[in-house]
Formats: sequence, structure tokens, C-alpha cells
Amino acid sequence: MEKGKQNKLKGGKTNIELYVQLGIIILLAVVIAFNTGKIYSSSGSGLATGIGIVSASEIIPKGVPAVYGTELGVSYDDVLPDNPRLADATITKLAQSEDLDLTTEQMARYIKIGSAISCEYCCGAQAIIFSNGERACGCAHSYAMRGLAKYLLINHPEMSDLDILNELGKWKVLFFPGIHEEKAQALEANGVDSTNYINLASNLYRGIENGQGSSGEMVGGC
Repeated sequence: MEKGKQNKLKGGKTNIELYVQLGIIILLAVVIAFNTGKIYSSSGSGLATGIGIVSASEIIPKGVPAVYGTELGVSYDDVLPDNPRLADATITKLAQSEDLDLTTEQMARYIKIGSAISCEYCCGAQAIIFSNGERACGCAHSYAMRGLAKYLLINHPEMSDLDILNELGKWKVLFFPGIHEEKAQALEANGVDSTNYINLASNLYRGIENGQGSSGEMVGGC
């Protein structure tokens, strides 16, 4: 071979071809490392969604409910996995109004609200009430949500149906925190705001978390 020609390696590849291939490999490695860093760069616990991180702190409500918390003596902070006695006591407080009678107008609103949310991770019912307003699930979580709905309809009729449903959703997230973190991941992956409790906890996106390896963690008696 003449001196002016490129040296060839085994397999017939030239030095230049080898350098080009190595450059491409290095470039791909840098891109992969950069994207991985973007996904896991957030501090604290969270869930990778492919478009960001859903932190537990973003979906778990905290503090005393503004409208009714002091009246009922309840706080979102009282429903904790490591204090089941306090969680059960809070659930009991929320359920106090569950057996109260409603006016015709209140019952119509109650059916609309109660039909939009379920306790599917505990009793598996389609909603916490039937279409006639009767109980559809006998678990403590459903009693709490029904009781709170009736309390707000009777004592705070100025709250809209969506406002009340939003409050029920907050407590449902507290009752089942693990599965709702995973549902938040699924929602964000589909471009849905997971910090909206109607999106996260009502029947609107029920089942979207299926196949996510859902956790069975539950707080409070069922």
C-alpha cells in the first residue's frame, strides 16, 4: 500500500471511520446522561412522569380546612399512616352528619356530588351513593365523604357542587395516599393537572393508574 493512503484496521475500517463512530457514541452518551439528569434532578421524594416529577407534597393537603375545619375540629394533618387512631377519630368526625335528612334541593345536589366520586380502592363501588341517594358503600371512608358532603350542603350551601367535590377529593387522597401518588404520575404523563383534586380523586379519570404497579396503602378503617 502506498504511503499517502489511509492506514486500515482489521475489518477494512480506516482510522477516520473509527474516530467518527467513537464520536457518535460519545455524543449519544452525553445526551442520555443529560436527559436522565433532568428527570431525577429534583430533590426529595417524587415520581418520574416522563415530563417531570410529581412530589408527594404537591398532592397531599395540609392544615385546617378553611371553611369547616374549625367547626368540625378536623385537620388534614390528622390523617396519617403512622397514627391510625387519630385518623379513625378524624374519619368519625367527618361522618357525623351522614345520616341527616336533606331537603329536595339538597338531595339533588347530594346525588350529583356523591355520584361523581367513589371509594374504589376499598369497597369497589361505582360511587359512594346510588342514583337515589342511598349508601352504595359501607366503608368508613365512604361514610366520611358522605357525611362531609351533607354537612357542607346543610351548613354551607354557598359552596358550589365542585367546591364540595373538591373537598371530598382531598380527604380521599389522604385515605389512599400511595395510590393517588401513582395516579398523579399517570395523570401528568397524559398532560392532566394532578394538583386538581377533582382530576385526581373523583371518577373523572378513574382507572387511569391501572398498570402502574399501584400500592394498596390505606389510612383509617375500611
